[in-house]
This record gives sequence, structure tokens and C-alpha cells, in this order.
Amino acid sequence: MRLQEYIITTIPVFEVTDSLKEVIHFFTHSTYSHVAITEEGQFMGLLGEADLDSFQETSPIEEFRYQLDAFSVTAEATWLDVLEVFTRNESNILPVLDSRNQVVGYFDLNDIVELFTDMPFFTEPGSILVVEKHLKDYSFSEIAQIVEGNNTRLLGAFITTIENETAQITLKIGDANINEVLQTFRRYHYSIISGSTEDKFLEELRQRSDYLDKYLNV
Repeated sequence: MRLQEYIITTIPVFEVTDSLKEVIHFFTHSTYSHVAITEEGQFMGLLGEADLDSFQETSPIEEFRYQLDAFSVTAEATWLDVLEVFTRNESNILPVLDSRNQVVGYFDLNDIVELFTDMPFFTEPGSILVVEKHLKDYSFSEIAQIVEGNNTRLLGAFITTIENETAQITLKIGDANINEVLQTFRRYHYSIISGSTEDKFLEELRQRSDYLDKYLNV
């Protein structure tokens, strides 16, 4: 997956000596949450749309130097790194820097989310399963062994939450031998989060899969 292909170069970058009037115009005519600010071509940070009410058209950006948000990624960042920065900073736009600390463009959150939902985890047919175990006791190799040992495909897995020393792991698995997979997880002392009985849990899995299919077909 080449994220560089999704770098947008048509969104402006403002110099610290520019007037806030231009920044106000940008935010008024776009839906973006931030815009990059540079000083002599070097990235300084970002102005946020949330500060729009405090902007004065006649003031230079310089007056807001110490209110800039300092987040960015490099062109070599992975999609997971990019998504993490978006989430941590509640932004829908992300400046991309080169090795000289210059802004080469932006990533748009919508493009990154679209890349995420195009992955096999979402597009391949299967079922969503959520299991839970103490942080020190689970391993992804064990999870893969449990699923694949029951002749079921493991399409993806990631940690959903960590709380009170316990991790919840969301899995996408094939539809074959789900009962056997569930029973094996329980034998290995994993809790099944989505239900307490086999029939109820399997029905919830079907409902989740149907919802996901509808979402992906919109």
C-alpha cells in the first residue's frame, strides 16, 4: 500500500508572515480542521479551525505562533501510524513532511479510512469475533493457532481496548467451524464478549456480518 499516492498538494500552506485573513478564508470555504504554517519554508505547526473565533483578519499569523498544534507525519509513515496521528489529534487533515522539515502535502482522513475499509479484514466474507483475556496471558500466535487449528481462516486481528490489565481483541474469521473455534477459545480461558450461549453468540455474529456487508455495499 503506497500512501504517497494519496498525498494532496492542492491544499494551501501558509507562512507565519501571512495575514490571518487568508486563513479565515480557507476555513470558511473548506471542511478541514487544520492548516499548516511554515516559517521560511520550515514546518512550524498547524492552526486549528476551532480557534477561528479568536482570529482577527488584520493580524499576522505570527501572533498565534505559540498556539500552533505540532503534529505531522513523514511520507514514509505506515497507514496505521497515519491513522493513529489522526485519531490522537482529532484532525481530518494531516501535513506530510520531507526530510528537510518541509510540507510536501497533506493526507485527508477520508482517504485513509477508505484505504482501511478496502482491506481484506472488511471485504472478505466472514464473521466478527471479540475475545478477552488478561494482558499477560494472551498472544496473537495462540489466537492464530486456535482459529487455524480448527480449519478456519484468520483474516485479521487487532486490540480493540485495554482496560484493567485486560485486552479485548477483535478478530475477523472465516465462517467455517465457528462453534469449534468458540469452544477452543473457552478452553484456553478466553472470554467471549459478545454473548454467553452458543446460539445467541452465533446469531450476533450473523447480525454483525450482515451489518458490515450492508455498510460496505452503501
